[in-house]
Amino acid sequence: MDGIWMHIGAVFMGFFAIMNPIANVPIFLGLTADYDEKTTRQIAFRALIIAFVIISLFAVSGQFIFHLFGISLPAFRITGGLLVFLIGFHMLQGNQSAVHHDKDKPEDESLEAKLSVAVSPLALPILAGPGTIATAMNYTAAGGVPELISTIGSFGVLCVITYVFFIFGGRLVSYLGTAALGAITRMMGLILAVIGTQMAVEGLQGAFKVLG
Repeated sequence: MDGIWMHIGAVFMGFFAIMNPIANVPIFLGLTADYDEKTTRQIAFRALIIAFVIISLFAVSGQFIFHLFGISLPAFRITGGLLVFLIGFHMLQGNQSAVHHDKDKPEDESLEAKLSVAVSPLALPILAGPGTIATAMNYTAAGGVPELISTIGSFGVLCVITYVFFIFGGRLVSYLGTAALGAITRMMGLILAVIGTQMAVEGLQGAFKVLG
């Protein structure tokens, strides 16, 4: 029993360090700065549900999925890094995509476009990124059913905690104002671009090791 609790503690801290919900709050605010509170809550909920499903799926059958599609973890890191960098670059320039402003579409389609940010980049690859996926796979690869359940459960608890951080962080929007939010958006765009570059660099390093 003590071994299981130690495993749960190690898994939770590992997930917390990699996903880092506190550091992701400013990024979440930057991506949802133009949205009302209801939409922001929907984005947070959808992103965390999708992230939980992704991590659970890879915890159960990660190696099989990678082999099935012929995907390597370095390739996943490189692609995810490029995606995050591109989004961060647009935020840094202060550009608003159709996801943020789309007056030509009906309201229901515009809402769905807003919610799409929950899938990318929030759920994948920021919350359920290559590092988080690799952590889930590592913790369940050599264990049994108790380790699998504790790994998925630990990530579920972390998702709940992250949701609380996102929602209460969103309340800061009403106090900051447009100018401050613009500065935060650009700053978080820079951070996202750096995170994306780091992910791509780690992917390239892994690819060279595989090729070497």
